[in-house]
Amino acid sequence: MKKSIIFAFLALVMVGCSKSERLLTSATGSIYECLVICEPSEKEAVCTTMGADMYGLPQMEPYFTVSHVTPAQFDDLFKSSRNILLVDVDEHKYTQTKVQHSRDVWSKPQAFIRIQAPSHEAFQAYWRENGEAVREWFVREEMARQIRFYRANTNKEARAKLNQWKYDMLIPEDFMLIKNERLQVNNDSVDVVWCCNNKGPMRKDVIIYSFPYTAQEQFGQEAILAMRNAVLGQIVSAQVPGSHMGTEYKHFPPQTRQVPALRDSIGGFYAMETRGLWKMLDGEAMGGPFVSLTRLDQVNGRVVTAETFIFAAGQKKRNALRQCEAILYTLKMPNE
Repeated sequence: MKKSIIFAFLALVMVGCSKSERLLTSATGSIYECLVICEPSEKEAVCTTMGADMYGLPQMEPYFTVSHVTPAQFDDLFKSSRNILLVDVDEHKYTQTKVQHSRDVWSKPQAFIRIQAPSHEAFQAYWRENGEAVREWFVREEMARQIRFYRANTNKEARAKLNQWKYDMLIPEDFMLIKNERLQVNNDSVDVVWCCNNKGPMRKDVIIYSFPYTAQEQFGQEAILAMRNAVLGQIVSAQVPGSHMGTEYKHFPPQTRQVPALRDSIGGFYAMETRGLWKMLDGEAMGGPFVSLTRLDQVNGRVVTAETFIFAAGQKKRNALRQCEAILYTLKMPNE
């Protein structure tokens, strides 16, 4: 009798768990790896886009490290992959192209996109128009995972300094606060908080600076880079006296685009993303990639730029840059 009651109770618990939340295995693979499932006829187009060279790195590194299998090869061994893109072309099952975005289908955390198309031509038409947007969705998913990781341990001192300006950012605990001051730059009062992780062979910096908003033109690329060169040129130097940070324009011109300021574009806020290479001027031959987000603080009438830059001579930099870039997307204004 007692055994029957126990078994009945366990059965109810198992049913309840299956209805509320499935037990998922941990996702496998490294960050910025993507498994592409498609027939050979679609492979070239998809893998070319997903594995294209990422702009703003001093050496060639892809957006994603891509692996490919056909639908017939896709079995349980691959289902735990952290990023999966499935292309299903079948004229007997589909009459129009449809796209499904999902999370945590077979493992956790997992990002999954299924593209259904009635023909090869229909898929190719969709991919030409939306392939880069699909890639961007996977990038955002990777950043979201990184942000969740940062929430656990942050630098309380650096966040307290930002809170004085009514801002916040999830600066990781292993970043050290090295500067918190007000500068005079081109007759503007510029507030600066600068943090750095200089552990190991790679140096990673995050700097936030704000200054008065006067015109919409401050969000153009020319103005963003002019202020970047003025601020970082004043505070970042090398061992050679007189050396200062600048921006590389000749070989890899910076690119600026408008992006959602927050991961889910809460409230419709936007930022101007600038991506390129920095270099030391009048000093050592030093350089590396940088990414910045420039936003408007509507409450205080100020322009706020959050930037990360990396120095790691001879090393691959994609993953480290993306991890630091995720920090920038945690910046919150007073009205958020």
